[in-house]
Amino acid sequence: MSNTRIAFIGAGNMAASLIGGLRAKGLDAAQIRASDPGADTRARVSAEHGIETFADNAEAIQGVDVIVLAVKPQAMKAVCESLRPSLQPQQLVVSIAAGITCASMNSWLGAQPIVRCMPNTPALVSQGVSGLYATAEVSAEQRNQAQELLSAVGIALWLEQEQQLDAVTAVSGSGPAYFFLLIEAMTAAGVKLGLPQDIAKQLSERTALGAAHMAVASDVDAAELRRRVTSPGGTTQAAIESFQAGGFEALVEKALGAAAHRSAELAEQLGK
Repeated sequence: MSNTRIAFIGAGNMAASLIGGLRAKGLDAAQIRASDPGADTRARVSAEHGIETFADNAEAIQGVDVIVLAVKPQAMKAVCESLRPSLQPQQLVVSIAAGITCASMNSWLGAQPIVRCMPNTPALVSQGVSGLYATAEVSAEQRNQAQELLSAVGIALWLEQEQQLDAVTAVSGSGPAYFFLLIEAMTAAGVKLGLPQDIAKQLSERTALGAAHMAVASDVDAAELRRRVTSPGGTTQAAIESFQAGGFEALVEKALGAAAHRSAELAEQLGK
């Protein structure tokens, strides 16, 4: 990425986190620019990261190698169609907008090399995970550029089929909310068991953080880690059996299936 010039179309939270990640990894501010309709947003991003900003999207993409589309899905069609006359054939388009297919973007942009990404909100604290899919027009060098871009805020995993992004959306895109819900429920249960609210909250949050760190650092899978902390006849077994009696695994499968189905529905709706 040392010689790559990048333009962000949209300078909201996710774009700002990517810009911050790139700057932290040593990319010069002169190689990054951003456009946004909001004057306050432009001023904030410029002040925080030292980059040039624009009100005009077409002006922002002049002379860059990579264009990152970081706008709301509902605005993608209008943004793409407005950019089309100013695009150069070799410019890589990276979309982080949920639910917009490569086919839709091709119809709005023309035949550009496109990488479609599904990042998640922990990217805001440099702990993100993203699924990436590249069209056939994307070169090996451009794949590396997209990989480094998304890796600036976490890890990036390549997919062979675009439709797998619906599953990525269900697992990791929406996934942080599932863990927040569990933390919320554990905190409430801890309070009912007699703990002060602040202590129940910290116990739940730090337990989630510690368990995630263990899972990432371990050389065994989550099932084995669970078995290792579940003593026969102990407190953990009592809780796990209660979860499973309520159909925990089936409920998770149903929930993720619903998210993936909704992701596919939104792609169809927004791509018209």
